[in-house]
Amino acid sequence: MRRAARTRIIVSWVMRAAIGLALCAAAAVLARPGTALALSEIQRQDAPTANPNSSDNQIEQQTLPPLDQVPLPPSTTPGAEQPENVTPGDEDSAQPDVDADEPVPPVQYDLAMLPEPVRRLRERLIEACKSGDIEKLRPYLETGENATQLSFGGVDGDPIAYLKEVSGDKEGAEVMAILLDVLDAGYVQMDPGTPNELYVWPYFFAVPLGKLTAPQRVELFRIVTAGDYEEMKPYGSYTFYRIGITPEGRWSFFVEGD
Repeated sequence: MRRAARTRIIVSWVMRAAIGLALCAAAAVLARPGTALALSEIQRQDAPTANPNSSDNQIEQQTLPPLDQVPLPPSTTPGAEQPENVTPGDEDSAQPDVDADEPVPPVQYDLAMLPEPVRRLRERLIEACKSGDIEKLRPYLETGENATQLSFGGVDGDPIAYLKEVSGDKEGAEVMAILLDVLDAGYVQMDPGTPNELYVWPYFFAVPLGKLTAPQRVELFRIVTAGDYEEMKPYGSYTFYRIGITPEGRWSFFVEGD
């Protein structure tokens, strides 16, 4: 019994000595300079090295151009040319052409200055109106793609029926009287020498109301009333009926409004 107890004691001492030696060795290793690693250093060492030839790395290294050098679409680029399929004359030439900062175009009264096709159509329209029969205007109303514009909103159906409808008497007499008065006024030549060239009556179409002389205001009141004139003032331009004829003698428009 005593021998067995002595043996257990010896084994216990040996085990404690071995454990002590192991702990001393571990402490010596940790105490060496430069052997301790911070967590961030361990992470960096464990992280995979980036491949400089990889597509992701190449994308990150690309240099983007300055924002002001990035091209815009043609429709938003300032000063960009219009698409090739936009033809001259697409804009609404029946709208009042008034710019207070631009010179007033020459006002013409001499009918001999008109191209022959324009002068001939004017005379025939006057004859038709003086007949009192609005149907006699029909042969001069263009149809199809180059239809004579009678309304900014377009006309559905028969153009003569439309002229009767907008006439105060519903028979067309008032509209014909207005057309006569308009064609009796002075005229202006718009956009001469261009595909948009037009001869427009009355000349008020291209003259700002604020630039009308006293005699010209008298001429204006031969066509419109004082009430009409007051309604035009906020727009600064003539917005009553006007007629446009192309140099080839085509009836382009006869409209009112702005």
